[in-house]
Amino acid sequence: MLFLYTPLAIVVVNSINPDPLMTWPPSGLTGQWWSRAIDNQGARAALITSLQVACLATVVALTLGTMIAFALHRFEFFGKDTVNLLVILPIALPGIVTGIALNNAFRGAGWQLSMWTVVIAHATFCIVTVFNNVIARLRRMGINLEEASADLGAGPWTTFRLVTLPQLRSALLAGGLLAFALSFDEIIVTTFTAGAGTTTLPIWILNNLFRPNQAPVVAVIAVVLIVLSVLPIWIAQRISRDGEGLH
Repeated sequence: MLFLYTPLAIVVVNSINPDPLMTWPPSGLTGQWWSRAIDNQGARAALITSLQVACLATVVALTLGTMIAFALHRFEFFGKDTVNLLVILPIALPGIVTGIALNNAFRGAGWQLSMWTVVIAHATFCIVTVFNNVIARLRRMGINLEEASADLGAGPWTTFRLVTLPQLRSALLAGGLLAFALSFDEIIVTTFTAGAGTTTLPIWILNNLFRPNQAPVVAVIAVVLIVLSVLPIWIAQRISRDGEGLH
């Protein structure tokens, strides 16, 4: 734990270190780097791009991941086990392999690399987090309540809206938050699928990491990235735990 979290604590301290060279220990505390980070147009633009990409990739992942989970849980068909493996495989593949493959696919299809290619690329592995959460909940739920709803005269859409969806809500929210966090701080796949005008926050940090005059600002942006990555994961963990208690 110390090996993992001490460097993160140092990054946080460096964001308020008055020395631009970030000497240790700090000679005092300052908020000037936070002001500079807020005024940095490149950092603000990168933050907005990261938020846009993460939100769009999460929407795609929620839609497709939920549909795949229902298909694999409720239906029997030839190649079902293979499809299940192919769905979860992207999260296990090395990011550089996924990035190169998607880069070749986009260029082979004649697509210009842009923010949209990054969204598609992120969705390929964000789907896995939604799929895992939804299919785990479906397996615990069973179909008794849905069958009872149908026996009482409710149609498929009414049953889904009033019976199935409320039971899935916490799993969907947890999966969506995990997908958002996964997309927001992703850099390897992004590097291979982003166009020249698309800069996410992790890429901005990488581009400015070794510029001495930007080092304190990079520390501030890194703290923001830590918070925006950890917070959804913490909330998702609480939601998943509460959801398990309800069922």
